[in-house]
Amino acid sequence: MKTTKPRKQRKRLYQAPLHERYKQFSAPLSPELKSSHNTNSVPVRVGDTVRMMRGDRKGFEGKVTRVDRKKYRIFIEGVTREKVGGTTILVPIHPSKVMITRLNLDDKWRKEALKRKGIGKKAELPEEKIPEEIEGGPPKEEEEKRESMGNSQELEEA
Repeated sequence: MKTTKPRKQRKRLYQAPLHERYKQFSAPLSPELKSSHNTNSVPVRVGDTVRMMRGDRKGFEGKVTRVDRKKYRIFIEGVTREKVGGTTILVPIHPSKVMITRLNLDDKWRKEALKRKGIGKKAELPEEKIPEEIEGGPPKEEEEKRESMGNSQELEEA
């Protein structure tokens, strides 16, 4: 967001269109999924298996049954509470408080999106591995220059 004022940020959050709200439903991936898909987080969808990371039910794992984009909440199978009247209801949970442990890859669009995100990360990795040459010593060209400089200095001394 381009503004730093809390009032405007809240306004943009609650007036955001559905396609922008989808991106705000991102949850971190488990370490196994992170390494296999080369990405840190993806938006939660119905059918994903998630583990709760915060609250009274921390550590509970279940399948996402419903996503409420209007109220920014997800509903997990088995996470219920009993009302005073005796009926049980699903407890709404914010997607940032869960970790995705198994992805629902039935949708071909989601597979392609994961590939795109992973490719972006792979492109960055080789650039970081450039300093390997520095650890092994200076490149051969620099050694040759130093040797030639040393030889010229020896000639001047003689």
